[in-house]
Amino acid sequence: MITLSGPALRKIDRQDPIYLALAAAHPRLVKKDPTIWGPVAATEAAVRLNWVDLDESSRPLLPILDAVAAKFRECDNLVLCGMGGSSLAPEVIAQTFGKEIFILDSTDPDYLAHAVTGSPEKLLVIVSSKSGSTIETASQRAFFEGHLRNAKLDPTAHILFVTDPGSPLDLDARAKGFTVINADPKVGGRFSALTAFGLTPATLMGVDASILLDQAGDCRAQLISDPSPVLDVAYLLLTQNEQYLGFTDFGSKFPGLSDWIEQLIAESTGKDQIGRLPIATENFTEAAGGGAFSIAFAPGAELSVSAELGEHFLFWEWVTALMGAALEVDPFNQPNVTEAKEATSAVLKEWDNTLPLLHPSATDEGVEIFGDGNTLTAALKNLIATTDSDGYIAIMAYLDRRDDVVITELRRILSEKSGRPVTFGWGPRFLHSTGQFHKGGQQNGTFLQITGANKRNFAVPGRDFDFATLLMAQAVGDFHALGARKYPLLRLNLLERSAGIAQLIKAAEAL
Repeated sequence: MITLSGPALRKIDRQDPIYLALAAAHPRLVKKDPTIWGPVAATEAAVRLNWVDLDESSRPLLPILDAVAAKFRECDNLVLCGMGGSSLAPEVIAQTFGKEIFILDSTDPDYLAHAVTGSPEKLLVIVSSKSGSTIETASQRAFFEGHLRNAKLDPTAHILFVTDPGSPLDLDARAKGFTVINADPKVGGRFSALTAFGLTPATLMGVDASILLDQAGDCRAQLISDPSPVLDVAYLLLTQNEQYLGFTDFGSKFPGLSDWIEQLIAESTGKDQIGRLPIATENFTEAAGGGAFSIAFAPGAELSVSAELGEHFLFWEWVTALMGAALEVDPFNQPNVTEAKEATSAVLKEWDNTLPLLHPSATDEGVEIFGDGNTLTAALKNLIATTDSDGYIAIMAYLDRRDDVVITELRRILSEKSGRPVTFGWGPRFLHSTGQFHKGGQQNGTFLQITGANKRNFAVPGRDFDFATLLMAQAVGDFHALGARKYPLLRLNLLERSAGIAQLIKAAEAL
């Protein structure tokens, strides 16, 4: 049962034209009407609406997944290779149910090293990609095939694939004897939590996927009989702030849900220089930072939404689709994600696949500065000073999100020092979520990119570049894409990560 609470509910005006527009779109969404978002979006929407009733259409998957789980029951060291929607939902599921899985949504070789610390004999790698063309996932697949062969193991006994039927990845993996589970091709990646992309890792972790589908079914039945919860939430997210939505998992039983919603809303609405920017934060106070409208999954925010996990998945997808209708944007495309991929390829070609020596404008102890400022303190002050009065700061950390996790404290510090909303994204993961908003949403972002020297490195089998080169090419490619838009931009490169992070946080706290 979806229940709402919080002081923001008093601000709902069901006679507002925005609310009436949402109410008009809702029954059309129930019927999967692809014209809701206008004629330009209709073609894409026509093949992206099967998420509406996955609580029914995903059920034939359940016996297939049970059989696959039995086939690989001896392999209990799970690694999921995937980006964006292919990895964020499984991570929420794992954390909610207390299950173990290593989510490999990075090309950072220091982070990749964590995935190969266990016994290769117990390793099961899930490669999740709609097409298989995503450079991160393709590189990870090549790495693990090589890793398993080096251990004298058959990769087909330790790798399975989740992909769309008939995709290049589907055809290639089947031809080579791998186990393949097909997802519904009429569901986009960020709406895929209740497809094979979410349910396959859930089942292999030991989570009963039917529970998630039952919960989603309860949600859909409720929304059909009484749409007010979804209309109320969509209305508040559109009207209580013109851009910033602060989400927090604090006090709830769903760690990671804010990150999943951040990707869903940012990538779906952040285009045509409009949209809403979700910010995953640490607590209720931080969720309201910079004047953002605060949302939580437990009482304590301006708006609190209480539900079970499967209900949350469908509910927020529904909210996002309705928001797209009101904003008159196509919630199913992601034009600037493609731009980021092309920027990476261009940099790799320019570098001839080998990381060159990059020259900073200044160096302050263990931090190289690529931007305005002769010292770290000056660079951070200049960055804050260039932030628009109605703008935001985006921290983009191309680091190890396990060993370098302390860098996340920088989000709170910079928000307090600047008085502006501040987002934090792990690179290159954010390129598949908020990265779309950075380029397609409101043009008022200020960007802090953080890179660092690697302790480890690995070759990408079959390619001329290694993982350290790929990671830096993704960072520099996005740096170029943002710079071409004349955004305020600063890159800090940590010559030694632990010391550099400590230096950076100390400098930020002293601002």
